[in-house]
Amino acid sequence: MAKSVLIVDDVEIIRRAVCELFTADADFDVCGEAANGQEAIERAQEFHPDLIVLDLSMPVMNGLDAAKVLKTLMRAVPLIIFSEYSDGFSHEEGRAAGVSALVSKSEHMAVILEKARALLYPMAA
Repeated sequence: MAKSVLIVDDVEIIRRAVCELFTADADFDVCGEAANGQEAIERAQEFHPDLIVLDLSMPVMNGLDAAKVLKTLMRAVPLIIFSEYSDGFSHEEGRAAGVSALVSKSEHMAVILEKARALLYPMAA
């Protein structure tokens, strides 16, 4: 059965591209989208995704602040930060916020699928 994914990015074209990437893979089903961290929290409570992919830099509430809230609400749901901004963000800071993986937008798009698969299907990875 496909795992549900919530995609969160304030840039619509990037959000759509990530949605298409996950939708094209039979292991995943995009259950919803959000344009900022506050919407991510609302959508996550509505859709109960198996995985949440968050941009780091967004208006209203950034991905790191959203991750902290999401981890208190949904402790078992893995969070992937997918961002082009690695300056000022450390893996330790991400782990402290409950982030499971960090993927740079400069990496090949397949990397985010690999990380998602490793988090949700650990025996197959």
